[in-house]
Amino acid sequence: MTGKIIELIDKLVELKSGGNPTVANTTRTKLLLKGINPKKYDRNSVDDPEVIDKIKSVAKEMGIVL
Repeated sequence: MTGKIIELIDKLVELKSGGNPTVANTTRTKLLLKGINPKKYDRNSVDDPEVIDKIKSVAKEMGIVL
């Protein structure tokens, strides 16, 4: 399966930012600081279970349910 990582990143950013571009950029920066570079992933990226778990963990820290 491919593309799950970018889907989770996009969903996290969308839910956290509520459409506010400043909050969206801040959320992407927080992901980067946690070791997940959103620019590294696209719809063709292979899904790594460790990265998926890390994204879900970051989302939980932010109070977001994915």
